[in-house]
Amino acid sequence: MNPPNISVIVTTHNWPEALTEVLRGLAAQHTRPLEVLIADDGSTPETARRIASLAATLPFPLQHVWQEHRGFRAGRARNRAAALARGDYLVFLDGDCVPLPPFIGGHAQLAEPGRFVAGQRILLSPEATRRWLHHGARLSEAGPLQWLAARWRGDVNRLAPLFPLLPAALPRPRSKRWQGVQTCNLGLWRSDFEAVNGFDAAFVGWGHEDADLAVRLIRRGLTRKSGRFATPVLHLWHPPAARDRARDNRSLLDATLRGERPVVAVQGLREDAAEAP
Repeated sequence: MNPPNISVIVTTHNWPEALTEVLRGLAAQHTRPLEVLIADDGSTPETARRIASLAATLPFPLQHVWQEHRGFRAGRARNRAAALARGDYLVFLDGDCVPLPPFIGGHAQLAEPGRFVAGQRILLSPEATRRWLHHGARLSEAGPLQWLAARWRGDVNRLAPLFPLLPAALPRPRSKRWQGVQTCNLGLWRSDFEAVNGFDAAFVGWGHEDADLAVRLIRRGLTRKSGRFATPVLHLWHPPAARDRARDNRSLLDATLRGERPVVAVQGLREDAAEAP
């Protein structure tokens, strides 16, 4: 099977310093994406200026898809960006998750009909994040000894980055487990994303829109494939987001799990695409 053409969709909101590192991480990939689209949930003009200044330096087309900020609407922002994507495979990445060089290649190797790929993230400490953003530290270029030292210091929460390529070609069992699926590191065929009408815009505020997407994909017949070790990203530390809508969103997810909400989102990709620029 030929490798897919990958469109990367990066969600962001008012953290241009982190977004810069994410884009630099994508520029350093062993496998180049077809394009990158920024799903911007209403950032101020500073983010637009940063994106414009970086665009000419990147080895891939970059598109900035902005929407007005009316609360946390990451699912809708991703839908609007996905509507403009040209690739046949979508990889979702958050604007606080810096991909290591094997990230895109790992997703390309793991892409398989009837399956979506759920990766993980490596958590950076506040101190490691500060060094990265303000002092030019490049943990993505570290070797095994540096990673071991980082783990000893508590800069990272796991040693998986030491072996990012080893398991990519190994057999990976099918799973219908939706727990732990996060859109900070998720790959799926565009056709499957369209079949469930993307993210459900009913989820407003932090939480569970990614789990809802995973449940609906599984209910449609897809199975989950682990991207563990093969699609590494480094999560920059930041204070936790407000959880004021988490309970309402969990209620929506529970209704999806009970089969009370449709597999195809009522307000989703097609509706949000109508408003895309």
